[in-house]
Amino acid sequence: MVQKYQSPVRVYKYPFELVMAAYEKRFPTCPQIPVFLGSEVLRESRSADGAVHVVERSCQLRVEAPRLLRKIAGVEHVVFVQRNVLNWKERTLLIDAHNETFASRVVVRENCSYTVHPENEDWTCFEQSASLDIRSFFGFENALEKIAMKQYTANIKRGKEVIEHYLNELISQGISHIPRWTPAPVREEDMRTQAAPWDSDPPEAGRCSSALGLAPETAAVDGDKLDVDYIERCLGQLTPMQESCLIQLRHWLQETHKGKIPKDGHILRFLRARDFHLDKARDMLRQSLSWRKQHQVDSLLQTWRPPALLEEFYAGGWHYQDIDGRPLYILRLGQMDTKGLMKAVGEEALLQHVLSVNEEGQKRCEGNTKQYGRPISSWTCLVDLEGLNMRHLWRPGVKALLRMIEVVEDNYPETLGRLLIVRAPRVFPVLWTLISPFINENTRQKFLIYSGSNYQGPGGLVDYLDKEVIPDFLGGECVVSAAVSPIPAVLLLGTFQRETRRSSWPGHSAWLSPLQVAMEILEGESVITWDFDILRGDVVFSLYHAKHTPTLGPREHGARAGGQLVDKGWVLGTDYSRVEAPLVCREGESIQGSHVARWPGVYLLQWQMHGAPGSVACSLPGVDDVLTALHSPGPKCKLLYYYEVLTSEDFRGSMSSLESCTSGFSQLSAATSSSSSGQSHSSSLISR
Repeated sequence: MVQKYQSPVRVYKYPFELVMAAYEKRFPTCPQIPVFLGSEVLRESRSADGAVHVVERSCQLRVEAPRLLRKIAGVEHVVFVQRNVLNWKERTLLIDAHNETFASRVVVRENCSYTVHPENEDWTCFEQSASLDIRSFFGFENALEKIAMKQYTANIKRGKEVIEHYLNELISQGISHIPRWTPAPVREEDMRTQAAPWDSDPPEAGRCSSALGLAPETAAVDGDKLDVDYIERCLGQLTPMQESCLIQLRHWLQETHKGKIPKDGHILRFLRARDFHLDKARDMLRQSLSWRKQHQVDSLLQTWRPPALLEEFYAGGWHYQDIDGRPLYILRLGQMDTKGLMKAVGEEALLQHVLSVNEEGQKRCEGNTKQYGRPISSWTCLVDLEGLNMRHLWRPGVKALLRMIEVVEDNYPETLGRLLIVRAPRVFPVLWTLISPFINENTRQKFLIYSGSNYQGPGGLVDYLDKEVIPDFLGGECVVSAAVSPIPAVLLLGTFQRETRRSSWPGHSAWLSPLQVAMEILEGESVITWDFDILRGDVVFSLYHAKHTPTLGPREHGARAGGQLVDKGWVLGTDYSRVEAPLVCREGESIQGSHVARWPGVYLLQWQMHGAPGSVACSLPGVDDVLTALHSPGPKCKLLYYYEVLTSEDFRGSMSSLESCTSGFSQLSAATSSSSSGQSHSSSLISR
C-alpha cells in the first residue's frame, strides 16, 4: 500500500529572499538535523540572465532502525537525490527528491515548494507532499513502513525549526533584508554558453510533478488550501500525519462531492472517530453526507418547528458553557415523561428534535471558537436522572433511544466532549447495560457518572462547571426552568385522535367494547410482553390460553384484534384457560408486564371495562355481552397498547430480564431458563 503525506501551507513571515538565504545554510551539512549526514553537488547550472538556478545534490541520511534490520539491509545510511529549481524572477523554489538506495524495492518521492504569499509579498509559503511505496524488503515491509513514516514525520517538524533557527541567526548577524533579483544585461557569449542540455529547459515557476497527483500550481494560500496558523487557531494541535489526513480528505471532497463542502471542523470529527484512518473516515463521511442529503439535514435548523407538546414537556435546553468554553446542554431525563412524549408526538418527531440539538451544538461550538479565540469542537451534556424508573425503560422507548444513538454516532462523531450524569438511581445500571454496547468506546470514556449526592463538592460538578452556572435544582446558584410534569392523559387522548394515522409510535389505540388481541405462539417458552396506558375509564386486564385457533385476518401476521374472537360456547377449563389473574387498572395508570408461554397455542390479551357485568369473572365475554357494551349509553374506556412476542434467548438479553429493585421483571428471567416448573409465570408493573 502506498502511504501518502500532504502538508498544510506553512507561512514564514519573512520575505522570500531571506528565507532562501536561511535554506541554503542547510548545505552541505546541517548539525540541527542529526540524520542528515551531508550532501554534495552533482550538477549545477544557471540561466543566462541568472534568474533560474538549478542544483542537483546527492544527500546521505542515517538509517534510524533496529540493528537487525540494518544488518539485513547491509546499509548504515541511504542516498537521496534532490533537484532544486530556484526561480528568482518568479520567487519560487521547487524541490523534487527521490531515493537512490533500494530504488527497486522501495520508492520514495517528495515534492516541496517555497512561494510568495498571495496576500502579502513579504511573506513566504511552504508546502510539502510525499509518497512511500514499499514493494518488497526481505519480509520486513510493515516494520520498515512504520519506521520510515515515524522518522519522516519527526523530520517534518524539525525542518520548520531549522529554517526558523537560521532566520534568527541571519537577523542576529544584522541581515534582515536581501534585495530582490533584477535582470542583468545579457552578453552574446553568455547566450552561446548557457545551460547544458540536461537542464536547458528548466521548469516554469510553479511546475512541480507531484507523486500524490495533486494540482501542480504554486502552493498559494487560497480558499482551497489550509495553512498551519489556521489549523492551530481553529482546529487545534495536530500531528503532521493528522494534518495530512485532513488535507487529503478535504481534497477528495473537493474533487468528488457535489454540493456544499462540510466545514473543516466537521471533517476532522470523522477522522478522529476513525483514529485518522483515512479510508475508514472517508467511507463514514461519504455515508453521512448521503444521509444528510436524503433527509435535508443541512436546512433542519431553518425548517424544523417542534410540536407544541414537545416544546412544553421536553425537559432540556442549552445553558451557558462549561469551564473549558464548551456549550452546555442540560437534560432532566429522570423528570421527563419520555413515554408520554413518544406516544404524543411520535418517534420521528423526537429524532428530528435530537438532530436539531446536535446541529445547534455544532453551531454553538463555532461561535465559542470565535468568542474565546481557541478551538472548541465539542459540547458538554449534563443529564439529571433523579426520578428515573422502570417507566422510562419502556421497550418501544428504549428501541427508539437506541436508534437515536445509532444515528448520532454515525453522523455526529466526536461532538460530545463530556457527559455528566448526576443522581443516577439504582435502576440506571439496567439502562446502561442496554445502551452502552451501542456507544463508541471513545464516547464512553467521556462519561462521568455520579450517584446520590456525589456530584457535590470537589471532584463533582465544580470541577467542570462554574458555580454560577450550576442549576439550582443541583444546589447551584443559577435558576433553571424546565418541564418536569407528566403529559396529562387528556392531552395524549386528544393528540391521538388527531394524529394517530401519521404517528410513528409502534403501538395501537382503541376504545374498549371490550377488546381482545389473539396471538399464536408456535414455540414453548416464548415470552409475551405488553405495555398499555389507560387514558379514560377503569379497565380489567386478563390473559387466556386457548386450545383452538381462531381464524386470523389479513391485518397482522400471527395476531388479530377485535371485540369477540372466540365462540360463545367455549367452556373455561376445557376450551381455554386463564393464565393471568384479572388485574384492575385505573384511569391514568401505565402497565407493563410479561408472560412466559410454556405451551404453544393461542393466547388472548383481554381488556374489559371495570364495573361491567362479569368484568372480573374468569370467563370470556359472549356475543350478547359485546353487543350490550357497544350500545351502552355509558362512558367508554380509551386504551393505548403495545405488545410483542420474544423468543426466550432474546428475552434473556432484554431489559425485561435484567434485575431491578422496582420491577417484577427479574422474576421472569429464572422462569424463562427453568424447565422444572410446570406452571407459567408472569409479572406486571404499574407506573403511577
